[in-house]
Amino acid sequence: MPKRILQGVVVSDANDKTIVVRVERRFTHPLYKKTVRRSKKYHAHDEANAAKMGDKVRIQECPPISKNKCWTLIAG
Repeated sequence: MPKRILQGVVVSDANDKTIVVRVERRFTHPLYKKTVRRSKKYHAHDEANAAKMGDKVRIQECPPISKNKCWTLIAG
């Protein structure tokens, strides 16, 4: 099974080797037919501390690194 890849914006880079990424998804409301935006935050591993706040990044699923981290930053 392929690993999931998500795209989002870095909202925090305060922790060492960790970033918090907000991923937004859009869908049509089943009753009102209006486009609704929902977002979720993911903790991701950033080995080189390369990503800064406000950057658009891609993260990939990985085995758990800590209690909250099971995503890793894709370089590039």
